[in-house]
Amino acid sequence: MTSSSTSLSVSSVSDLVKNEVPDWDDEVVATARFKAFSGQRSDWEPRFLFWRDLILKVARNLGVCVVRISELKNTWFSRGGLTPLCMEQVLHEMHLNGDILLRRELSNPTSGRLSRLFRRAGQILGTFRSISLEDNSDDTFILRVLLQERAADVIKTLSASNWTATCVITMKNFQSLCKGSQETSAILSHLCETRQAYYLSVRKNEFIEGVKLSLTSASIKAVTDLDYDLLHLFWTREKLLQQVDTVGQRWENSRKMAAASLRSGNKQAAYRHIRQAKLFSENRAKCISFLERVEEVLSVITDTNSTKMVSEAMQIGAKAIKENMLNVEEVNVQLQQLDEFITDQKQINEAIERMPLQSVDFGNDDVEDDFMKLEMELADEIPQRQIQVPSELKQRTIKESPEALSQNLSKLNLEAA
Repeated sequence: MTSSSTSLSVSSVSDLVKNEVPDWDDEVVATARFKAFSGQRSDWEPRFLFWRDLILKVARNLGVCVVRISELKNTWFSRGGLTPLCMEQVLHEMHLNGDILLRRELSNPTSGRLSRLFRRAGQILGTFRSISLEDNSDDTFILRVLLQERAADVIKTLSASNWTATCVITMKNFQSLCKGSQETSAILSHLCETRQAYYLSVRKNEFIEGVKLSLTSASIKAVTDLDYDLLHLFWTREKLLQQVDTVGQRWENSRKMAAASLRSGNKQAAYRHIRQAKLFSENRAKCISFLERVEEVLSVITDTNSTKMVSEAMQIGAKAIKENMLNVEEVNVQLQQLDEFITDQKQINEAIERMPLQSVDFGNDDVEDDFMKLEMELADEIPQRQIQVPSELKQRTIKESPEALSQNLSKLNLEAA
């Protein structure tokens, strides 16, 4: 979903405007409203307030806080091809009053620390030049009050699924709570400027981004090593879930292709697809096993954070990650192996296709059993068995003393099976 209303039809916006302004089609009233501002401020201020409030109402109904200037001018308030002559002045006044923000006026939390310090120092000393709406090279602006509302919605959504005062999420998760990249950037900037969020990044084999957010009125005071460890764990879980889904889909496709080949009498192709399905099944099981262990550590740390003092939770969490042999590099190896496995399937397919069926080694009893079972299923017209993908992994709630938690965590063996 985009960050502006471009996905909505012109008629939808027109209906919203008419719903907000009952006399919108009144020619006399519309002519007066569409005129450019002139005279003293007291002469045109009522019309300015009308247009300002209408812009906010339409944007709120559209569910956007980032608006395209050209779209607002040419589409939102068009009447038979005529647009308000005063709109440039309305937007200029809104910008001067702080109702409108430009993207270049927002800080970029993902930029370097030195860059942010220079920017803040410039703002304090008054050397930071404010950008005028006329000088804005971007075609978008941000409505401040709606940005604040959308940021509050994000915090509310996260609060509903977290019992702690703060939480750490990946950038992918954060983006899923926003409507497009522009809104994501604006909300992140607002939350960081108000100290309700802190941008996190860590470079392992890949560059990992995330956000630590305060789910209460308190500001983010500090970022710890545990926050970065949690970010890496959550990112790892996302990658593993993605791999489980990918391998599961390939398993299902291989089974379907095996059944189709067997129905057509091509046993060689059917065996090839059964063998693929077996390999996918084994790799998927290995991936799920690793994923469950990562989930177990996350569950323990989350439970500790919600039941212990912050300092105690940090100690237990750090000790857990250190003592339970949770080597995140093993995760990267596992993911790389799965990627290589999927890539190598094309070469395996080509090799098996060149082999006559008589020369294929049925030494793998499990593969032969699956092949025979598939034949029996088709012969008896039994519906094909579907893959069982768990919708969610079992969450464990552990309520023990810090000493018992550490003992249990030290017993966890998260090495890939």
